[in-house]
Amino acid sequence: MQVDTPPPGQPAVVTVEDSFWDDTASVSACLREPVPRIPPWFGYDRLGSQLFESITELPSYYLTRVERDLLRRHRGQIAEALGCPRIAELGSGSAKKTGLLLEACQSRRPTTYLPVDVSREMLESSGTALCAAVPGLTVIGLWGRYEAGLARLCGEEPGGDGPLAVAFLGSNLGNTTPTEREALLAEIAATLRPGDAFLVSVDLLKPGAVFESCYNDPPGETAFAWFRLNHLVHLNHRFGSALRPADFRPYAFYNAAGRAVEGHLVALIDQWEPVPGLGLTLTLRRDETINVGFSAKFDHEDFVDDLAGHGLGHEAEWVDPELKYAIFLFRR
Repeated sequence: MQVDTPPPGQPAVVTVEDSFWDDTASVSACLREPVPRIPPWFGYDRLGSQLFESITELPSYYLTRVERDLLRRHRGQIAEALGCPRIAELGSGSAKKTGLLLEACQSRRPTTYLPVDVSREMLESSGTALCAAVPGLTVIGLWGRYEAGLARLCGEEPGGDGPLAVAFLGSNLGNTTPTEREALLAEIAATLRPGDAFLVSVDLLKPGAVFESCYNDPPGETAFAWFRLNHLVHLNHRFGSALRPADFRPYAFYNAAGRAVEGHLVALIDQWEPVPGLGLTLTLRRDETINVGFSAKFDHEDFVDDLAGHGLGHEAEWVDPELKYAIFLFRR
């Protein structure tokens, strides 16, 4: 079924996955891993999305600032190189940075923006703001996880049938395990037709101390701590557990061997907590952890080669030379 174009100046939100918050299979599988894990998408309920916006404003969190500067400086070049009237974005969030690019795209051609996000509230608020800021822009939000959004893009042509660019900004591709990332890249490649584009940002390798400063709260701030603890609050709400945030200490460290920053919640006491909605009991000894975040870092050449293996050719890049953060353009 074709998605109707919303009235001029108004965003539309289409449900592509109506029960993902209650997906017991993926959450249960992650909690049963040797180091229990709450999947990253589960952290972006309404409160989690708001807390993450607070994280992006921390002076030590360079990723948002550097990406915004790259988009501001190069948006005309990127818009020209994309050449697509439809731009889908995975994990769009507030889309504040993306608005810079969309303005440049709309000035060159009528553009439809297709944000995919698990927060319906964020889709509605960001869509309304974008329609007001970029006259003529069409916004059709797709409410669901990445996979459901990609399936909709692949099968039903929301927003028309012109060439498509899939954007994956905010270094969000890194928020996956290697296995998850390969599967997701395969889905993205399968969604794109010959000539379609993939615009993706990644954080490149640098000293571990830089990452650990970025992914932990600076003195006097608590945004990262509460964002990580909110995973427990959301788990309690959805599946009937009674985990106490006060019984955990949040922190992040750089795993050099795995080339990733890992966010964890450290148990301060021994815990045996039933999770009725998942049919399991979460057992943690003191000092054992729950993984609530994974942010991979990339070697430039390895990354380009990896995407070439998915049939995506490296076409252009825009790199911050100081902090080694990059936006890449690939073409199917």
